[in-house]
Amino acid sequence: MTIEAKAPSAHPRRLWRSTGAVALGFLAVVVLSLGTDQVLHMLEIYPPWGQPMREPGLCLLALAYRTVYAVVGSYIAARFAPHAPMRHAMVLGVVGLVLSVAGAIATIPMDLGPAWYPIALVLTALPCAWLGGVLHRVRQVEP
Repeated sequence: MTIEAKAPSAHPRRLWRSTGAVALGFLAVVVLSLGTDQVLHMLEIYPPWGQPMREPGLCLLALAYRTVYAVVGSYIAARFAPHAPMRHAMVLGVVGLVLSVAGAIATIPMDLGPAWYPIALVLTALPCAWLGGVLHRVRQVEP
């Protein structure tokens, strides 16, 4: 008679915490991005919602703060990860990459602004996620 060792099952609690960490990072990016967009629309820096934003300087401004917010969101995902913080940051980066690719495919033909803007969002998704994970790692090492 032999006793079979069961492989430890995935920890459901840890899975929920991992999902929550990535979701929290994603929520931070969305809230910060849309909140900043709204403020800039209200201040009439951006054109009204629904109108194309063709001004390259405004698109560069949007890219700048969205890049910062993507790093912050990835940092948050890493910070609240129950294990493997960099992996959580990069998972959020992959989510951002997939959504950015979908957004680029959908919006470039609509001619809502310069095509380089959605392409830049695609190209910055993973580097921003990596940077957020690195920032978390560096803060963990500091005395």
